[in-house]
Amino acid sequence: MIGVVDNLGFDILAHHGAAFRECAPELELLRPGEVTDPAAVEFVLTFRPPDDCFARYPNLRAAVSPAAGMDGILACPSLPPGLPVLRVEDPDQARQMAGFAVFHVLWHHRRIDLHLEDQRAERWNRPAHGRSPQSRRIGIMGHGNMGRAIAQALAGLGYPVRVLARRPAEAAPGVEIMLDRDAFLSGTDILINVLPLTAETRGVIDAALLARLPEGAALIQIGRGEQLVEADLLAALDGGRLAGASLDVFAVEPLPAGHPFWRHPRVLVTPHTASAPESRNVALCVSRGLAALRDGMEATA
Repeated sequence: MIGVVDNLGFDILAHHGAAFRECAPELELLRPGEVTDPAAVEFVLTFRPPDDCFARYPNLRAAVSPAAGMDGILACPSLPPGLPVLRVEDPDQARQMAGFAVFHVLWHHRRIDLHLEDQRAERWNRPAHGRSPQSRRIGIMGHGNMGRAIAQALAGLGYPVRVLARRPAEAAPGVEIMLDRDAFLSGTDILINVLPLTAETRGVIDAALLARLPEGAALIQIGRGEQLVEADLLAALDGGRLAGASLDVFAVEPLPAGHPFWRHPRVLVTPHTASAPESRNVALCVSRGLAALRDGMEATA
């Protein structure tokens, strides 16, 4: 199958091209400028497509994301109606995300930021407060593959874990599914956002949501940058409402120089690195997904 790689801000071929050549040699990947026959292109591999990404190719069978997220593809104005959209579903990515979340929960629970301040001041300041996981209630927004892995990992460490859901769902031992948003927020000391980006979740982390958290709560934002109203978070931090925030995703990436998050004493910035699929896993998953799609189309033809 011939596919075109068209993506904004991240060179997919530079990162994953060798793995595709090794693990999925049946897939020929071209950059847009290398395509001589647009009618021969059967799929587009992209995460953040330009607006006209799909317009040139009349015989597409699929759009394919090399990651778990599909929101950029679904929002593209040139995406043909009804075109199947495939994504990488990689258990290793969920494990990466869970480990990242655990680190940041410990960062906020154990106030590692204060220990770093003490180290710079050469100050031995052993806190008297308790360190039990039972003393920090974790709330997770998002119960997909990533959210479930995070919940299970934190419950395994003894943290009380709640997940906000739209409807009742089965959860791992030690994890409570909650449907009441206000009760969920008021009982959350560390909030983890791992929601997908939709029209409903855009701007969801705003002043109203943050005000419902207990005073001194912390935010771990690993969903999508557009879900956070940045000015509202800064106001909550500067006003003392929140004790801190870990931010891995941003409305504008890379985070611009001079942005208040860079130097804020209660913000830990990471460069969209909570999880990243291994190139081999991306190639194999894309290959399997396209093969299954092709077989299904042929079976119904």
